[in-house]
Amino acid sequence: MLPRALVLSACLMAGCGTREALPPRFDVTDVLSGGETQGYRLALAPREFHFPRDHGTHPGFRDEWWYVTGNLEDASGRPFGFQVTFFRFAVAPGDPRRTSAWGTNQVWMAHLAVSDIAAGEHLADERMARGALGLAGAQHEPFRVWVEDWEILGSPGGFPWRVRASTETFGIDLTIQPEKPIVLQGDRGLIRKSAREGNASYYYSITRLRTRGQLRISDRAHVVTGSSWLDREWGTSSLGADQEGWDWFALQLEGNRELMFYRIGRRDGSIDPMSCGVLVDADGKPTVLSATDVSLRPLRTWRGPGNAPWPVKWRLSVPAQDIDWIIDAAFDDQLVDLAFRYWEGSVRVREADGGRLAGRGYLESTGYGGARVR
Repeated sequence: MLPRALVLSACLMAGCGTREALPPRFDVTDVLSGGETQGYRLALAPREFHFPRDHGTHPGFRDEWWYVTGNLEDASGRPFGFQVTFFRFAVAPGDPRRTSAWGTNQVWMAHLAVSDIAAGEHLADERMARGALGLAGAQHEPFRVWVEDWEILGSPGGFPWRVRASTETFGIDLTIQPEKPIVLQGDRGLIRKSAREGNASYYYSITRLRTRGQLRISDRAHVVTGSSWLDREWGTSSLGADQEGWDWFALQLEGNRELMFYRIGRRDGSIDPMSCGVLVDADGKPTVLSATDVSLRPLRTWRGPGNAPWPVKWRLSVPAQDIDWIIDAAFDDQLVDLAFRYWEGSVRVREADGGRLAGRGYLESTGYGGARVR
């Protein structure tokens, strides 16, 4: 595993150059594992959340991200998936004095991906910038997070938010409006990732957002509607030395329910007991799910670059909630293969007994990179 500082330094240098100057591909776990924590704040205990303030940035912590995924359809019923994520990484704590306007201790990165499910085509791109000269940043009032011309922009009264990101070959311009209240994940918004104190983050979600707008592929624009999911997370030290990657499920289900579950893998191939999730009922009430509440096993893998085995079909069971589902990729090759490599894509949820469609969602997997499937 490369040192975290080396990874972020490479990204910072890449932000000053051309697309061809981007660094080699790293696993996203290289950034979230280990690293120096002195001088940064740690997520140690539950805290009070304040909105809209907490939609904005938390510069005392080392890492932070704003993350929207969704499943959409155009007027003809053609299905699409999308992901847009804004990341903030600090390379040093505090706010040091800089003599140059270019000087910064913040690296910003954004990822955009679109899955054209009918065509089996996955498109992805990224932006990187220094947190200087207005190139990238975040604010809470009015809410905005941006990297260059990609942004999520709030309205004067809060929501709806507008999500805009575009490249020469594809792009999105969407509005998202909450249909359910904010869910504080884990222990009142504190998610502990390992047994070591401080290996944790603050994490909240809006599990169902009404979504509409335009999605463009090449020179064809599709007017789309559907549903999205917002995740917000920030912290300083997440994964322990014995942990390697995760599988994260965000599922929107029939009956206006949602389920989030993430499974953290260990280097010895076992599953970490800190894995957890939440089941949100139709009224927005969350029920926390522990690692022992959920049975999750891969059923099929797709071989990506380097012959890495990415699981793309799973069986997920929560016996106490009478849940037994098959979760299958809308199509296999939804690998985000940019400066960081991870699998992120649209999935379908079907009942294990009978195969009836029970919902849609998104799956993110990291840490495989040629290792055996956990």
